[in-house]
Parts: sequence; structure tokens; C-alpha cells
Amino acid sequence: MSEHYEKVKVQLEQMKSPAEDTGAEAEVAPAAALPASASVPASARSARRESSRTSIQPRNRSKSRSKASSRDRNANVKQDSDKSKGSSRVGSDQMLQIKGTGKILQGKAETNGSREEDKAAVGKEGGSKVVQKRRAVTVDTSKAKTSLEALKLSIKQLKWKEFPMGRRSACDIYWHGVSFHDTENIVSGQVNKFPGMIEMLRKINLSRAVRTMQELFPEEYNFYPRSWILPEEYQLFSTQIRLLKDNDSTLKPTFIVKPDSGSQGDGIYLIRDPADLRVFSGSQVKQAVVQEYIQKPLLIDKLKFDIRLYVLVRSLEPLEIYIAKEGLSRFCTEPYQEPCQKNLNHVFMHLTNYSLNVHSGNFVHSDSCNTGSKRTFSSVLYRLASKGVDIKKVWSDIIALVIKTVIALVPELKVFYQADIPPGKPGPTCFQILGFDILLMKNLKPVLLEVNANPSMRIEHEQEVSPGVFEYVPSLVDEEVKVGVIRDTLRLMDPVQRKPHISNLLGEASEEAIVVEAGSDEKAGLVESLPSLCLKQVFPKYMKQFNYLRIVERIADIFLRFLGVKGTMKLGPTGFRTFIRNCKLSNSSFTMASVDILYIDITRRWTGMVPDSREAGMGLQAFVEAFFYLAARRFKALPLREQVLSLLELCESALEGQGHVEKSRPQKQLSSLNPASAHSTAPPTLSSPAPTRRHQDDQADQTPRPSVKANVEC
Repeated sequence: MSEHYEKVKVQLEQMKSPAEDTGAEAEVAPAAALPASASVPASARSARRESSRTSIQPRNRSKSRSKASSRDRNANVKQDSDKSKGSSRVGSDQMLQIKGTGKILQGKAETNGSREEDKAAVGKEGGSKVVQKRRAVTVDTSKAKTSLEALKLSIKQLKWKEFPMGRRSACDIYWHGVSFHDTENIVSGQVNKFPGMIEMLRKINLSRAVRTMQELFPEEYNFYPRSWILPEEYQLFSTQIRLLKDNDSTLKPTFIVKPDSGSQGDGIYLIRDPADLRVFSGSQVKQAVVQEYIQKPLLIDKLKFDIRLYVLVRSLEPLEIYIAKEGLSRFCTEPYQEPCQKNLNHVFMHLTNYSLNVHSGNFVHSDSCNTGSKRTFSSVLYRLASKGVDIKKVWSDIIALVIKTVIALVPELKVFYQADIPPGKPGPTCFQILGFDILLMKNLKPVLLEVNANPSMRIEHEQEVSPGVFEYVPSLVDEEVKVGVIRDTLRLMDPVQRKPHISNLLGEASEEAIVVEAGSDEKAGLVESLPSLCLKQVFPKYMKQFNYLRIVERIADIFLRFLGVKGTMKLGPTGFRTFIRNCKLSNSSFTMASVDILYIDITRRWTGMVPDSREAGMGLQAFVEAFFYLAARRFKALPLREQVLSLLELCESALEGQGHVEKSRPQKQLSSLNPASAHSTAPPTLSSPAPTRRHQDDQADQTPRPSVKANVEC
């Protein structure tokens, strides 16, 4: 090896002479880019893998390389060459080929997987391409709050730069603990919250969004329990349940009441009769959602449990969704029994919330992922697989549930987004980690319980070390799942790899480019030292299977075109009239006076249902109701979904003819992919017993479908 390095030194000296190497192209390419025959020897590759495993702890890595000049690095390479001692360096040698010369260079592998190269020797004189050290990504964590510890670990593993007290100049990523507005006046970079996500994931708004999709696609959205919104639907709920019991006296359904803005199980209770509702507190009306209770859940060790899955919404336009491959299973702490009047108040039996069960004397903190009151989801799947359960089918159903739920949320999120970051205004891009709470029924069908905008990312828990004395101790299960989710979210949002995506929500979305530094050995070494991504892309990967569901999103695009003033979220009467006129929806039987009456009627009703609205006008949900009404009026012979699709085609064609720049509409071509979509002849029946507000007067006295009984018997 010493003779070999002497030859290399001679070759390097020859390359310094421009007279001998004029015209030669000396572009440095990593050996990883070579064919297998010219790649790194097997011994070197195995040693490199071993070094990657041992260097997984980034906090021990040296950072002195960032301060070394090219002259210092050149000197270090020469010293390494002189100090090499036979075969002791074979395992750590890395090979570089100089294109155009047929020469092979070797360098010393560093602890983080990168290589020390004689960049000065193959510098500008030889026409080589020198790869510069990448700039450290900066993360503002001053508003991180409860996710701070997991976030700090993730940043250290990525060798990025954290600013826990904030920074005067702009950072690449801002990590907020609560909402998009935790830090105001951000004009660049990326924020880990979407505007409006907290509002959309409140119990009432989530139920309304899913209910709209249930009207159009009742079979596809039957994973969400039947829901009633209180107090506005109290009479409807009482009437339907009374009629249901009158038709079948053996039915004893149970319902769960969830406060609209509640969290961590606070304020949740079970009832068996509408008279038990605690809707009114003095003179104040409590907003809540009442849902049918799933009485036959899947049990493990005779305990009820739910699944917390972490979902990354990487962007809205284009829509990108990732699901973590690992999640948490949270167990109740009392053996499950079907609800009866005696056990309705046993929260440790019926409610899976960790924040409630942790106070039970039966709660088990375990260092194992397979036991205890909080386990990994993979351990549950492994146990089910051992009993012959088709795990692939379970995962497939969960992925479909997640994609469909996000599709239901996107239309309203677009309206919030353009209100905070109007097209043409400088602002950050957004991404967000959501916490999906899913329950498996006894027949393994997944049911959506709720979606959390700010899922807990704590990786420690309280432990009583002596009577009345508590301390925080690490939770290995939480750390295994949550650190990987945050770390890999940051990796996907790495601004060095990802060209900032500038999207106009009202127009054509530009192509997103993935920018990879050619020959970036430092980045390659860092990637090798990290585990593979724990986040799996599910959209647009499965776009063809689900794009036909994005009907309401197309309606939202039309709504956004006529908002007028930038930053507003409500459509005024002039904008609504312009929409009717431009889409040519008025005629002799539906005059502009009728248009004004329709606008006033729907807007007034929605204003009463959303009392905390700060802005007058017609919001998106009210506009969707008006759009459904117009579709039913114009295409009476068709079922609802076909009515809406027909009106969409009509409006989009009219707008195209007027020179509006339209989005691509793959739904038109892909609607036939749904076996029950365009060819359905029967009107869709709602999976929710609460009909839409415009049909309440006609259907309040009708007997609802006895789906509660079906759930009891499954």
C-alpha cells in the first residue's frame, strides 16, 4: 500500500502541471456512480457499512471540518498518505475516478461517512468540479413547546443548526407548537403548521367535512360514525333515536358525546338517551358532537385499544400525503364490557385516551414495545398476524381511510391558506404532522375517531419515585416512534434537497423539482448513517385510485376565483352574482332576484350555525350547499353525485371559454375508476342520519336507517 500511495502522490504532482494535463477533463465523480465492476471493493463497502452503524450518534461527530480551508484539507490528505501503514487502511479507503484521465484516487473515510479528498490537487488547474460543503439547515424551535425534546434529538441526528431562542434573520424551517400564527410575519422558509388546520379538525368542522363527502360517496366514507352536531341538531337527534327505538324495542344504542374543542379526553361521556345530554350549562350552550358508540371493538388481552398513526401532509398543491410505518397502540386499563347503564361512567373501560388512563392504578409503563398500556402498532399487527389476520388488508384499509379524510379537509384548508398567504404575496410554505386516532372493530374494519392537529410528541412520562414526588423519565416506546417521525419529516422538508415550491392555489401548479447535489459525499455519508425513511408516501402514489373523490375541491377552486378581495374567506353577494352570471346559470325561471334570495337564505342560516364568524358573507361550506342546490335544480333526473359533476363540467367549461386559467381536472377522466361512481343509478343514501340542512324539514319525520343495529351485531 505504501508503494501505491507513492504512485498516487506522483500522479497528483503531475496533475498540478497545466502543461502536461491541458485539455483533460478532470471532473471528480464518486465511486458510487461507477458500474459495479469499477466500484468500491467488497471489503471497503462492508467496512463502510460497519462505520455507518457505529456512527449513528451524531452528537459525537466532529464539526471541525466546516472550519478547514481547502489548503488545510490538502495538507491533511498528504499527511494521511505519509502515515498510512499497510493493510490497516484498506477497510476505510474510498475510491474516486477522475473522468477523462482513467486515474483512480483514494481518500480516507471520515467518521460521518464522508471522504477527505485532495480537492486542491484536482482543483481549477485541472478543470475539475469541486463540491463545496453544504450549508447547515437552520431550524427555529423557539415555539416548539411540547415536542422540544424529540425535535432536538432529530436536529442533532441530522446535524442541522437549532435556534432555540429564535433568530433575527430568516430560518429555513420554523417549528411551531400550536398554530401557523405562533410566529407572525414569516415571509420565507417553511412552517410546520397549515393555516386553519386547528379550526378544521375541531369535532364539528371535521364532522361537517366528512358529512359532505358522505352525501356524495356514502360507501367510501362509511368509516366515520354517524354524528349529530349540537345544539343545532338536538331535536333531529332526539326524534330519530325515538323513532328508531319505536321500530325495534330491543335496540339499546349507546352514544358518545365529544366537546367541539375538547382534547385529551376532557369532557367526553357516554349516554343511552338524548335526555342525558349535557348540552346546556346555565345560560351557555355547549357545542359538541354526539356519535354512535362502537360497541364491538377488537380486543387484545380483553382490553379495548385504539391506534395513533402519524400522517404528514407535505403540501396542499400538489397534494402530498405520507403515513408513518410505525404508530402507537393505546390500551384501556379495565377489561372491556359492552356498555350498559351501570358501566357508562367507567372511563378506563371505554375511553382509550392516554391522558385519562395514565391516572389509572392499572396503567403499566413498559420498556418493551410488546407489553404495557402503550405499545407499538407493529407489535399489535404481529400478534394479529400470528392468528391468521391479513395484515396487508388492514393496512390497505387504514391507508384508504387516511387519504379519504385528508381529501375531505383539503377544500377548506385551501381557503384558509389563501387568506393568510394570498397568491403573489411572499410567505412560507407549509407542512404538518397530524395524529389520526383509529379504532379497529371486531371485524377488523377501521373507524376514524378523530384527527389531532397537534398530536403530542412527548418522549417522556411522569413517574412517581416516592409518595407525592414525580419525575420525568424517558419513554422508549414514544421515543422509538416519535423521534423517527419528526426526523424524517425534516428530511423530507430539507430545503437543500427540495426546491421551494411556489404554488398558486388558483392556477396551474408548478412542477416540484428535487435538487440533489452532484457528488455531495458529506450528504451521502449522513444519509447512510441514518435509518431508512419511516414515512411512506401514499399520495400522489395512489392518486388514480382516489382522485375521483376530489369533487368538493373542484367546487372550492371555483369559490376561490370569485372571492375578489385578497385575504378574505367569505363570498359577498356581488361575487355570488358574478359566479352565477359567468357560469351562465340564470334563466327565465331562475332570475337574478332568485339568486339574491338564495344567497340571503343560505348565508343567514350558516351565520346562525357559526356564531363566532368574524366575517360576513358566504363561506365555502355554505357555497357548497348552494352549489348542490343549483345542481339539483338544473339536473333533476340524475342522482346527487351526477348532478354535481354535471354542474361542475358546465361551470368549468364556461370559465374556460372566458379565458380563465383552469387547473387540470383528472377527475373527469378518472371518475370511472370508482366502480360505484358514474354508473350508479340510485340516489345515494346518507350514512349519517342527520340529513343536510336544506332537507331537514322534509326528512325530520322519516324513520332513519337502523344502522345502529348493524353495528351492534357486527
